[in-house]
Amino acid sequence: MMWEIIQQTVNGLALGSIYGLIAIGYTMVYGIIGMINFAHGDIYMLGAYVTAISIAVISSIASMPVVLLLSLTVLIVVPITALHGYVLEKIAYKPLRHAQKLSALITAIGMSLFLQNYIQISQGARNQGIPTLISGGFTLWTDKISSLSAVMSYTQVVILVVTLVSMLTLAYVIKSTSLGRQCRSTQQDQMMSAMLGVNTDRVISVVFIIGAGLAGVGSVLVTLNYGSFDFFIGFIAGIKAFTAAVLGGIGSVTGAMLGGLLLGMSESFFSGLVNADYKDVFAFGLLIFFMVFKPTGLLGTPEVTKV
Repeated sequence: MMWEIIQQTVNGLALGSIYGLIAIGYTMVYGIIGMINFAHGDIYMLGAYVTAISIAVISSIASMPVVLLLSLTVLIVVPITALHGYVLEKIAYKPLRHAQKLSALITAIGMSLFLQNYIQISQGARNQGIPTLISGGFTLWTDKISSLSAVMSYTQVVILVVTLVSMLTLAYVIKSTSLGRQCRSTQQDQMMSAMLGVNTDRVISVVFIIGAGLAGVGSVLVTLNYGSFDFFIGFIAGIKAFTAAVLGGIGSVTGAMLGGLLLGMSESFFSGLVNADYKDVFAFGLLIFFMVFKPTGLLGTPEVTKV
């Protein structure tokens, strides 16, 4: 039993880290302009296709170590997903920034469907995949009776390390740079920030770029871990990441990662110890529980309306 608990903990940490990376995009956009970008999951999906194409092209040009191959892939995927996030904000969301929230929400859903169909038409509807690039792992525990072992794969190690580096880098940017101060200022009061000389349009665009870039990092990690994907994975991952953002407290970057880890651990333990067929039901049941008993999430704060 101990080996299974350790194994599900490792699986949950890896899965939750990816959910957290994607959830940051939701929570940053909501924190700045109060809008849920439902096309964000499809940016992640697009990144999975770019990952597979990049690996295939680079591998056909030259043989190189896996570390260099994956580094080059990240350097290709992240700018492309970030560019899509920037264009999405300029074309679809900026014209509706001062419109009713419902208009922006419908536009976000429309952009999500557009990206899904764009990828389906250009890349086909069948499942895609990449070969296993990293094999093996560390044995963490072996049960003496059943001889079953809890293993942390090298891919899971890469996921945890990359996620940690990404979060520390983002935390430094938000807390210790001029851009971070502008983001926090715009989040607190967009109109006053503009009056004090902050280019709020640029800040909002940068937030979309950062969120989409982190989704690109997540897409590389997921593709590396699972190996297969299709044009519909953005919807499922997007809903899960949105759930993670709500659990952690939407608007809080730290809460997004915490919510991702909570959701990933919950899914992993439910799948391993109860029934994998109903893991999504359990995940959304957890969301409903939080919405009823703690609607602000773990680290969220109640929104105060001035009258």
